[in-house]
Amino acid sequence: MTVVRVPASSANLGPGFDALGVALDLYAEVGAVDETSDAAALAKRVDEHHPASIAFAAAGGVGELWVRSPIPIGRGLGFSGAMRVGGAAVAVVQQSGRGALAERHAELLAITADLEGHADNVAASLYGGVVATDGTRAVRVEVPLRPDVVVWIPEETTSTTASRTTLPASVSFDDAVFNVGRAALLVAALAAGDVAALSAATQDRLHQERRFENAPASREVLDAGTAAGAWCGWLSGSGPTVAFLTADGEGARIAAALPQSGHTRIVAIDQHGTTLIG
Repeated sequence: MTVVRVPASSANLGPGFDALGVALDLYAEVGAVDETSDAAALAKRVDEHHPASIAFAAAGGVGELWVRSPIPIGRGLGFSGAMRVGGAAVAVVQQSGRGALAERHAELLAITADLEGHADNVAASLYGGVVATDGTRAVRVEVPLRPDVVVWIPEETTSTTASRTTLPASVSFDDAVFNVGRAALLVAALAAGDVAALSAATQDRLHQERRFENAPASREVLDAGTAAGAWCGWLSGSGPTVAFLTADGEGARIAAALPQSGHTRIVAIDQHGTTLIG
């Protein structure tokens, strides 16, 4: 039986629009349906229109898949990206054996980023940790910190496709320079463990404020979390989830300071990415 475990992800990370993502220890499982699949797995069988199945077929997989996933759909935590990575990874193992998964990350990134339309979520779910990507390649940012990650998740959903239509086709030179500087500062601060720089480093002029216009509660949550002492926060993906980094052991305090209009989870940065577990 071929089963892979795939982490959720939070992407964009403030100024890192389509370029920075972080894997979270909230895991989905994707497996091939065969004679060894148990009854619970078969109950979670997905059809050919599911993002995992589409990626499975695109990567050359044959047959059907089942999925178990606690990752909320349409909330900005990388559900579709994780599903695509899981489906493509099962296909690679099915074709080339159990040792192929680690060897074919570049191919998996290309397939899943093409299907997803951007690479930040799939790169994080595939590689684990904090990942920088230009859409065709990805590099992990080695982070010495082991923070709590607090995610505030409302009941409302957001369509990434619809959300992207609210963004402008061009931006000013000043805004572009602002985001380039903040994105570079964010990568450097994470790599150096410089928590004092993270608040400034997650500022953005390209997408967050425009998306907050349609999600004012998320703007309120971001302000509340940073006021409570989180190192930094950002609109996770296209929202409406908001994510924060804070010191290990401080997550519960930050979560308690957030508005009760959504529910919170305290997670950690996943360090393993997509792994074969069966």
